[in-house]
Amino acid sequence: MDSGLTAARRPEMTSVEGGSGASGAAEVGFAVRDGTTRLVHLYQHNPMRVLFPATEAGDARLAVLLTTSGGLVAGDRIRVAVCLAAGAVAQVTAAAAEKIYRSTGATTEIAQDLAVDSRGWLEYLPPETILFDGARLRRHTNIALMPDAGFLGGGILVFGRRARGECFTHGFLHEEWQMSRDGALVWGDALHLDGDIAAIMADPAGFDRGAACATLILAPPKGSSPGDPRGLVERARTVQRQLVSPGLRAGVTAVGGLVVARWLGPDPQALRRAFADLACHFRAAAMGLPARLPRLWHV
Repeated sequence: MDSGLTAARRPEMTSVEGGSGASGAAEVGFAVRDGTTRLVHLYQHNPMRVLFPATEAGDARLAVLLTTSGGLVAGDRIRVAVCLAAGAVAQVTAAAAEKIYRSTGATTEIAQDLAVDSRGWLEYLPPETILFDGARLRRHTNIALMPDAGFLGGGILVFGRRARGECFTHGFLHEEWQMSRDGALVWGDALHLDGDIAAIMADPAGFDRGAACATLILAPPKGSSPGDPRGLVERARTVQRQLVSPGLRAGVTAVGGLVVARWLGPDPQALRRAFADLACHFRAAAMGLPARLPRLWHV
């Protein structure tokens, strides 16, 4: 297929000692054809699949990631690559929360590479990642934007299977984000949990026994109606205050031309609703898109 895009490098399908060694990949490319954002590149390898539900009128083109194995186990390696050509508008989400199962030693590796060309807009809004007690996860997300491209995305982490009364007390987590605009780094963030995780989760100066945390990042397109990202901060704080949930902490700030929001709380479902509410607000404020997320978010 002549996509007009540079295809992302496909991962080597090799096993990882100490785990199942499954290596999956999902590559998705969108470009504008005949005035409409269309799929122009697709590569998928088990256990990854990509679905393309019908898009509601006036909304972004939608791609849905699906892990056919129902979760990731020790040693699995997953790579997701999304590329938007000039002017393309798309949202990528997932069919369900991603489960990271308990490990006896090997680490699950996830690499996410997202690239948006001039005047493009990408939303990367998967549901939560659930860390089973004893899970080991290393995930790196790299976002490359052209100067006038825009991005909205982030992630939710749930520490243990809360419905079973489980907490994340041991294992490993390294979650890293990097965002560049026109090749220059504008945002970098890393969360590293190792060693006595139970103590870190309980420490009032750490996670204070929180069940979940989340980060949402908005990079408004340059020249868009919001203008200076700092103008979005007060409105975002108003949205955050509208959801009253015991123990839910929230904050938002402008840094490096971005708007960054955070949450920490004892109720993953309340935190998920707060994340979705602000994502809906941001996509409407920054791009004039409908203030809604796909129906999958409400299942």
